[in-house]
Amino acid sequence: MGYFREATGIKGPSGFGSAATAEEVTRGIDASHLTVIITGASSGIGAETARVLAFRGAHVIIGARNLEAANKVKEKIVQGQISPARVDIIQIDVSSLRSVRAFADKFLAMDLPLNVLINNAGIMYCPFQLSEDGVEMQFATNHLGHFLLTNLLLEKMKTTAAKTGIEGRIVNVSSIAHIGPYSEGIKFDKLNDKKSYNDKLAYGQSKLANILHSNELARRLKAEGANVTANSVHPGLVRTNLGKHSPVFMTVLRTVTCVLWKNIPQGAATSCYVAVHPNLKGVSGKYFADSNEEKPSDMARNAELAKKLWDFSEQLVNPK
Repeated sequence: MGYFREATGIKGPSGFGSAATAEEVTRGIDASHLTVIITGASSGIGAETARVLAFRGAHVIIGARNLEAANKVKEKIVQGQISPARVDIIQIDVSSLRSVRAFADKFLAMDLPLNVLINNAGIMYCPFQLSEDGVEMQFATNHLGHFLLTNLLLEKMKTTAAKTGIEGRIVNVSSIAHIGPYSEGIKFDKLNDKKSYNDKLAYGQSKLANILHSNELARRLKAEGANVTANSVHPGLVRTNLGKHSPVFMTVLRTVTCVLWKNIPQGAATSCYVAVHPNLKGVSGKYFADSNEEKPSDMARNAELAKKLWDFSEQLVNPK
C-alpha cells in the first residue's frame, strides 16, 4: 500500500497522504508548550520542519553544522511570522561524538524542558571515509551520532514528561532505503572495511539502524514506564541536495521514479506529524511514511538485531 499511496497521493487512515504538507498535517495544533530539537535543520526538510513547528508556536532548537546556513533559516522563520518565533541555534556535527557531547552540554546548560527530539541530519551515498572517531561515515552520521545524542538527552526528556505530564517524542528520520542494506543487515565485524564498502548498501545499513534504534529505544522506554515514545519515519523521495555525492545515480533514480518524488514541504510532513499530532499519543516503536503507519522490512522488525545494534553502538560511543 505504501508505494501505491506515495505514487497516487491517496489518503491513508490518518487522513493524510503523500501530497500533504507539513503545514497541513499540523493545522490546528498548538505547539506553544513544546521545546523541540531538530538536527540538520539548516536546509532541506529539516529547515522546513523547524519553520512549521516554530509557526505552530514551538520553541525550536536548530542543531546544525553550518552556522551561517542555520542563521539564514532562523532569519526566514522570524521574518515570516506575525507572532515572535522562538528559535535558537546550537552547532553540532553529528558525525563527531565530541561535537555531539558539546551540543548536549550546551543545551542542558540552557535549563530548558525538552519535549521533542527529531534526529534528522544525515548524509547519503558518500565515498568511503572514516569519521574522526574512526567509524564509517554514513553509519557515524546517520546513526551513531544520533544514538549518542538521544542517550545524552533522554533523562531530560523523561524528566520533562514527568514534570509536565506532556508525552515526550523521539523521531528518527530513516528511509525506504532501509530495505537495501548489506545482506547481514549491519556489518558489525566489518563496519569499517574499505574493500567491501558499497555506498548504497552502507546508506541502507545506516537507515536500517535508525529503525532498529527506534524500536529498541521504544521497548526500553515502555519497560520502565517512561512517558516518552520513539518512532521512525520515511520522509519520501524528496528533492534536496542529499544525493550530491552520487549525481548520476540520483538522476537515473529520479527519472525512473518520477511520480514518487515530493517537494520539501511534503517531505517534512511525516516528521511533523509524528512529532506533534495528537492522534499518535502513546504510539511507539512504529514506522511511518506519508503520515501513516507502515510495515518496515522483516530485518527492521528483528528484535534481536535491534538489541545487538544497541549494545554495539554503546561500545562505540563509550569505548573502554
